[in-house]
Amino acid sequence: MSTELDARYGRTAGRRLRQRWIAIGTGAAVVVVVVAWVVWVGLFGVGASIETNDVGYRIVSAHEIEVTSQVSADPGTRVNCSIQALNEKHAIVGWKVVELPAATNRTRVLTERLRTSEPAVNGLIGSCWLP
Repeated sequence: MSTELDARYGRTAGRRLRQRWIAIGTGAAVVVVVVAWVVWVGLFGVGASIETNDVGYRIVSAHEIEVTSQVSADPGTRVNCSIQALNEKHAIVGWKVVELPAATNRTRVLTERLRTSEPAVNGLIGSCWLP
């Protein structure tokens, strides 16, 4: 009777063996994908690093601010940075993307003027990235 019930509900030795092979195959596929991703990121990922420091700002007028920042990247690397002006509620009231050409020095000082939609109380780098 037990053999008939096992066959009826798919609990045969062949089915268990097939399920085991499917689980092993799925696990092996996951391992291959993870190893491939680690190798790809390690060997072919972007190796350049970008560091930024906000040096200061100067309020020029009610609708203009000058932001000074320091950008460090590997020599020979082009960098794009977004510069932001913030109001007293920390909302962005001025924004500009600046393209920095490749340079021989690792660290550069960047000074940019931004027009603002209302008076700004702070200016800083929003983010930098490789183009």
